[in-house]
Amino acid sequence: MRAIPLLFLTTAVLPAQMAVRATHLHLMTGDLKPIVNGVVLCGADGKIVQAGLASEVVIPEGWPVHEAAVVTPGLVDARSTAGMSGILNWDSRDQEQFEHSAPMQPELRAVDAFNGRDPLVQWLREFGVTTIHTGHAPGELISGQTMVLKTNVESVTKKEDVLNGFAGVAATLGSGSLKGEGKSPGTRGKSVAMLRADLIKAKAYVEKVAKAEADKQPDRDLHLEAMGAVLRREVPLIVTADRHHDIAAALRLSVEFGFRLVIDSGADAWMMAEEIKKAGVPVILHPTMARAAGDKENLTFGAAAKLQEAGIPFALQSGYEAYVPKTRVVLFEAGMAAAHGLAPEQALAACTIRAAELLGLKERIGSLEVGKDADLALYDGDPLETTSHCIKVIIDGKVVSEVKR
Repeated sequence: MRAIPLLFLTTAVLPAQMAVRATHLHLMTGDLKPIVNGVVLCGADGKIVQAGLASEVVIPEGWPVHEAAVVTPGLVDARSTAGMSGILNWDSRDQEQFEHSAPMQPELRAVDAFNGRDPLVQWLREFGVTTIHTGHAPGELISGQTMVLKTNVESVTKKEDVLNGFAGVAATLGSGSLKGEGKSPGTRGKSVAMLRADLIKAKAYVEKVAKAEADKQPDRDLHLEAMGAVLRREVPLIVTADRHHDIAAALRLSVEFGFRLVIDSGADAWMMAEEIKKAGVPVILHPTMARAAGDKENLTFGAAAKLQEAGIPFALQSGYEAYVPKTRVVLFEAGMAAAHGLAPEQALAACTIRAAELLGLKERIGSLEVGKDADLALYDGDPLETTSHCIKVIIDGKVVSEVKR
């Protein structure tokens, strides 16, 4: 009788180790070149135990082996609205990326609106996207907050469910945030003035909180708390700006207030490479295949290659589009960037290790190294070629998709 509970306990803690073998293995370390005939060992804790040449990595007896022509780290989408802009495209049902009642609402948390069960999240996952930086979309002067989480998270119930629950505050400078019919902001000058005034208020609030005694703290203000986090450099202000003068305005504000700036989209960024590099500001580049119209009329397929040549840190994104289905696949954007001058290894880096670095998560994701999360994407050919398919996806050492995409 005593053997039964002992057997039950032993079975319950059986390790979920696995090995992944690839003809071409992209570790995304060093010079980014893939190794031929590689193996990755994934431990029971969901971390990578070993990764390298098959001749140097011994697969323990009894471990299941998954094989593919090409294996990469799980893809990282550096800016998305997945989980908030849903597949149905019904404003009253699954469109949570916008709150239009006010032009500035940094207190809106992405975690409170995210729906991990939306089919578009699954769609991304099946192409090898294992991590997304998602949240409120560009389109208001300050639209809300962003967060980073894995694509296998269906519902966020505790802090551990996300990699970063408050990754940044999303702002927009340009035509996308301008209002008509006498509403503010109606011009670019008004936009910057409103943003500057808000930062001044937040600065005063931060100083007041810091100086006040514990029992005499001012009433909480969620709006100013969020902007205070920006001023304390705890999170970046992620400014969607495409026109060169909107990018310049964002750069001026970052110098004036000392906050961390990330340029989002940046259709004209290649024109301002010298200024952006000097400021040390990274760019989450627009989707390669975004529409070259409006503020993006100077968009070029070769933008990624130009930023790479200029030495500007950047990552690729699926971004946000107003038309259905509103969610792109960052893998396709990387393929197009590689077809227009960006080296294939750099294209993969822009949606793996470079994206992880930009998001401050390089210690956990983005490359296949010992101790990092066991997130892997398996393909039957070159993932940057349209004829190839993602055949299996692993997140935290568990197979989460075996659909051929």
